[in-house]
Amino acid sequence: MVEDTEEPTRDLRPAEYRFGVDADRAGERVDLALAELCGLPRAQISRWIAEGRVRIGDAAAKRPSQRVRAGDILRADPPEIVEATVLPEDIELHVLHEDEDLIVIDKAAGMVVHPAAGHASGTLVNALLHHCGDLAGVGGVLRPGIVHRLDRGTSGVMVAAKNDATHQALSIQFHDHSIERIYRTAVRALPLVNQGRVDSPIGRHPRDRKRMSVRSRSGRPAATRWRVLERFAKSRAAWLEIYPESGRTHQIRVHLASVGLPISGDPVYGRGRRASRAGVAALDRPALHAAVLGFVHPGSGEKMRFEAPLHADILEFLASLRVLEAQ
Repeated sequence: MVEDTEEPTRDLRPAEYRFGVDADRAGERVDLALAELCGLPRAQISRWIAEGRVRIGDAAAKRPSQRVRAGDILRADPPEIVEATVLPEDIELHVLHEDEDLIVIDKAAGMVVHPAAGHASGTLVNALLHHCGDLAGVGGVLRPGIVHRLDRGTSGVMVAAKNDATHQALSIQFHDHSIERIYRTAVRALPLVNQGRVDSPIGRHPRDRKRMSVRSRSGRPAATRWRVLERFAKSRAAWLEIYPESGRTHQIRVHLASVGLPISGDPVYGRGRRASRAGVAALDRPALHAAVLGFVHPGSGEKMRFEAPLHADILEFLASLRVLEAQ
């Protein structure tokens, strides 16, 4: 639900979760399968199992480690959600477009999209509530207006909805992959070819639940196309344009790292924060920018396309690579 990229967000207040188990998930632990299907923490699913809120078919799940079989129907009856208070905050937004149905912004690197553990305030949602006014119930309690997400360290174009009809229509476009999305990024390697495509399922890392991986047993289909815009032989780096064909969490970062093209400045998938080469500007976030976002306006039916210019830190990084290359 498209975080690098970014997945459409799920309503946080379903009366019941219900999923069928396909052959790819046969043999998985019920807590793992349901956590990934619901997009919720595994610990939360384990608590629901202990409370008798999870069923496999007509029988209550006995324990988190119970295995599921192909054809099983998983049901979870979540407890009633206590409405959380998300307060409006006067945080500056770079608005690219705004009308009565939606708002398009150029998200700053470092801004978290919605409140979560460790980030109760200072998020894009807090800023939107202040800027747009009443968004109550549009897309969920903690994520009003949010249709898709960008990672905290990723800058660039995002769209948010101001009403339920717009939220639903945009979510369908993201789900159907009819949205135009173009990213640009610097990688710490020289590609052997000028363009490529990564087609590898993405799921939770088998050992580190905070990371995603192409080696997950329960990965979901994902594909990413890329092409080289510029090469920096002396720095062994390249500037790429990226076209995600799906919207999985951390998709671009995971896919590029899996083919030996880790993103510069990425502390999770980019081989750590190694010291910068002499003369090359340091980065304190992944060099990943959501440059273009295009969609059909749900109200007018007009095809809209927005582009956000590169932010100062990436421009400085690219400039330093070019200076070194020219020496």
